Amino acid sequence: MGNIDFIIILTTAFLGSVGHCIGMCGGIVVAYSSTKIDQESTYLQQTSAHLAYNFGRVTTYTILGGIFGFVGQVVAFTPTTKGLLFVSTGILMILAGLSLIGNIKFLNSAEWSISKYTWYQNSFKKLMANQSYLSFYLLGVLNGIIPCGLVYSFAIFAASTADPFAGALVMATFGLATIPALFFLGFLTKFLQKGSLRGTMMKLAALLVILYGGITLHKGYNFIAHPQMMKERMDKMHEENMDETLTGQFNGMKCAPGKCG
Repeated sequence: MGNIDFIIILTTAFLGSVGHCIGMCGGIVVAYSSTKIDQESTYLQQTSAHLAYNFGRVTTYTILGGIFGFVGQVVAFTPTTKGLLFVSTGILMILAGLSLIGNIKFLNSAEWSISKYTWYQNSFKKLMANQSYLSFYLLGVLNGIIPCGLVYSFAIFAASTADPFAGALVMATFGLATIPALFFLGFLTKFLQKGSLRGTMMKLAALLVILYGGITLHKGYNFIAHPQMMKERMDKMHEENMDETLTGQFNGMKCAPGKCG
């Protein structure tokens, strides 16, 4: 994964958080803000509560990313199968992007409401009745498992990394990029909930998902059409990364001036 990957992830996640997360998760933020947070408490206490909730979401996303990355790793055991994984991922991301715009109902057919289950409702009620920082964190963990089209898009991307660590990193980056919009929801509710702004942000995020889906699709084609070339390229990149790691370790072991015996 290169810098361009993280730029796209951060940009798409931030735009999507304004266009999608505000509408889908905003109700939960407003609910716990008015129920669990004492408005007479200090700004630091309120900030800590909001951060605990958001880091709970990021924790869930990170775990999901690791799981999807592991699944991708199991599937992509040769250049050809890796290419097939990229192709299928690219197609799914394009479909997800079109669905986020509203052109098709791809994600709608895949989503289901976990919040309807009794165990979820009971857990939610218990956490809402508690005011400890742990309860805010666990509420975020609980919210993170609610099926969401934007989460699906990045989970698919995490699978395409074919690596548990990289997949977890993708989803962690996604989660962190969604924090600002939800964190400042209480201060900017009227501004962020304007339909025109949210619609524009959502369309921009969806277009980036489609764009990256196309890039992933092209990458998959190269793996299938030129497996040997892609294998050699990957081996070269691995060797360069190893060389950089070893060089860094060697430089770290060097004696500081005047310190060598």
